[in-house]
Amino acid sequence: MSTAQHAALSFRSAVEADVPELVALVESAYRGEVSRAGWTTEADVLDGQRTDPEGVRAVIDGPDGVLLVVERAGELVACCQIEHRGDHAYFGMFAVRPGLQGAGLGKEIQAEAERRARETWAAREMRMTVVNVREELIAYYVRRGYRRTGELSPFPYGDERFGVPLRDDLAFELLVKTL
Repeated sequence: MSTAQHAALSFRSAVEADVPELVALVESAYRGEVSRAGWTTEADVLDGQRTDPEGVRAVIDGPDGVLLVVERAGELVACCQIEHRGDHAYFGMFAVRPGLQGAGLGKEIQAEAERRARETWAAREMRMTVVNVREELIAYYVRRGYRRTGELSPFPYGDERFGVPLRDDLAFELLVKTL
């Protein structure tokens, strides 16, 4: 492994200039053939886009949260959203470059997001929603201390900003972790 692969991760708030690279990162982690290099792909469940520049800008500009850019040796390797929502924080827009998945980056990034939610907002819980049929991804979060709630919210069928469903049984399941 190169020195860059062992370099520490650095975290910063995303800015407008990051939008194109962040959109490309999120798309590469979840959609299309390139996403199949990692294990977080949704290519068999959803087609179309995962996000767009407007969606990323909305997270960057949101008053109650931050879109963290994660870099190693100056290279964008991941991102995640943390949003303050009263007594809890929401974790979303989590993406790790497909070729780097499975090496422990996700665990390190999640730990930092959880630390920031606790220290910045005194959040008692971290919550997220995951597409219900993504069993491998849900199992990953369960191993990280999240619990399945069984609470489902509808998938936005017909709104292509969230992708083009390839099946008719999609919903979002709420996962919760006590911080």
